[in-house]
Amino acid sequence: MGDVPEVLALWERARSSAAVTPDDEAGVTRLVTRDALLVAEANGRLVGTLVAAWDGWRGNMYRLAVLPQYRRRGVARRLVQDGHQRLKAQGARRITALVADDEGDATGLWRAVGYERDEQIVRFVRNL
Repeated sequence: MGDVPEVLALWERARSSAAVTPDDEAGVTRLVTRDALLVAEANGRLVGTLVAAWDGWRGNMYRLAVLPQYRRRGVARRLVQDGHQRLKAQGARRITALVADDEGDATGLWRAVGYERDEQIVRFVRNL
């Protein structure tokens, strides 16, 4: 729980152009209490995050963020691998990754770890 401010700072720094929902401490705390937030640390510093959530039907991954100076070192790949293990243990047989369409580095990473773009599904959202 002590890392919540660092998580928020990382998300602000690495904010996707597609992220429109505001982040807050209560939201990050809920992720922690539901065991859905993975973090990567280097030398005692938070350097990456991934939300790996199970909805009872399938796994969902989003909010993959790594500090720029720690990119291309395997941090994101390791977070995804750990997310896979966690979601599989919960019963997931399929995992969806939410990725902004215009973020080439992000789409490249997800392709590199075995994900394919789903051309059959359109995502609909509504803010409450």
